[in-house]
Amino acid sequence: MGVLTRFSTNIYAIGTFAAIAGIMFGFDIGSNSGVIGTEQYQEYFHRPDPLLQGGINGALSAGCFVGALIAGYFADRFSRKFTLIGASSLFIVGSVFQAASNGVPLLCVGRVLNGLSVGVTSMVVPLYQSEVAPQEIRGRIVAVQQWAITWGIMVSFWIQYGAQFAKNTAAFRIPWAIQAVPALVLTCGMWIFPHSPRWLADKGRIEEATKVLADIHGNGDPNHPRVQREVEEIMAAIHFDREIASHRYTDLFKPGMAYRVSLGVCLQIWQQLTGMNIIMFYVVFLFQQAGIGDSQEARLVSSGVSYVINVVMTVPAILWVDKWGRRPTLIFGALFMSIFLWTVGGVLSTGNWSIGADGKWGVKLTSKSQADGVVACIYLFVASFATTWGPLGWIYPAEIYPLRVRAMAVSLSTASNWLFNWVLNFVVPLLMERIRYGLYLLFAAFNLLMAIHVFIAYPETKGFTLEEIDIVFQHNPRKKIPREVMDKWIEDRGIQRENSHADNFSENKTEVTRHEEA
Repeated sequence: MGVLTRFSTNIYAIGTFAAIAGIMFGFDIGSNSGVIGTEQYQEYFHRPDPLLQGGINGALSAGCFVGALIAGYFADRFSRKFTLIGASSLFIVGSVFQAASNGVPLLCVGRVLNGLSVGVTSMVVPLYQSEVAPQEIRGRIVAVQQWAITWGIMVSFWIQYGAQFAKNTAAFRIPWAIQAVPALVLTCGMWIFPHSPRWLADKGRIEEATKVLADIHGNGDPNHPRVQREVEEIMAAIHFDREIASHRYTDLFKPGMAYRVSLGVCLQIWQQLTGMNIIMFYVVFLFQQAGIGDSQEARLVSSGVSYVINVVMTVPAILWVDKWGRRPTLIFGALFMSIFLWTVGGVLSTGNWSIGADGKWGVKLTSKSQADGVVACIYLFVASFATTWGPLGWIYPAEIYPLRVRAMAVSLSTASNWLFNWVLNFVVPLLMERIRYGLYLLFAAFNLLMAIHVFIAYPETKGFTLEEIDIVFQHNPRKKIPREVMDKWIEDRGIQRENSHADNFSENKTEVTRHEEA
């Protein structure tokens, strides 16, 4: 029992186990991106045209949009923990429907149910992780969510790669059924982990919140200085919020808060407009259109390499995102992705485009070196996303809101992510046929614009507790916060001077300290 208790109160175990929800999402992307390129799928579902295929893929995103939009209510009402358990149970049902589908309608129903689950979990997991993690490693813990997604994509893709050799519908039923495994693990295992201490405190369950913080951050000692300081800050913030503001949705649109909401919403929209999820969904078709590989199997292998790169290159973000900072990581990531996509579009524009026997546009490049260059740039693009916008797209929105509106605001920003995911999944198959290489140039331009937007509008949030983020948005993000401003922030919230860490705050220190449970 002692081992189980230590496991269930270890911050890395908590963050990693909750991130299994990311594997669920990744499994759906990886299995579907490979499945749609197989002959078995095409034959069984009567070779769906680009519009229908976009609708099938978009069914998941539509469910995700609705799930993310309603997740805030359930996360506040029933807790982050129970919401995760309920959503993962729903994913099991959706996976069974997909695996048993006898046509497009049942397949879409299963994908919508899976989407509802993924929409909820994609909002709740980073919220839960950010509320249990200490500020020194908050980015690292939340980044595990993205790493789990990449693992899900890679593992499911290679499962699908093996399943394609089945000569019947097992080629797509096996990958869709295996999706239920991580959901089953999360449903059964999440019960042993604690509630969010900030949710408990907000519900008036102070003793439980203190115990959770003591177990996670104080080796079980509720009198540990760090635990006392954190409880004091949380309670002061809750008291201040209740005296000054309410818990209504209208709070999201009040002056000051509306700006923060816009940052979270725009960041999630920009993450979709990087073009990464489209490449993950349609990488097999993209390589086919670009004439990469001389067979379907060769294209699947080339596509699978991109998933391996996605997994490996997320590791640097996990290790160092709390040292690099949010702003530079986002800016340089967008610039690198823009460069690689400009290059891909430029090379493809020099090829000879024509309509093939299947009625779809394809390109014949003039040399093997050009084809290799396209593949290399796609791989470099994936590596750039995995190290930067992949994890930061989940980290930043989960840490910039006060507790009273955090669940609702993260729900809104995550819903905007899935709305644009649905739109892109619906229109990209058409754009691949209509503007061809221009698709890469379009996303390259989006990446350039998002780098400019982050530089102008987004403050740095590394090294601050969730309760301290309020002060960040009141001042120039590139300048050190004046000491007198910090003093007033402490005074307004009734935090005792001797228990505060104003010096660390005003200097915005970001070095990862020795963590008691590490």
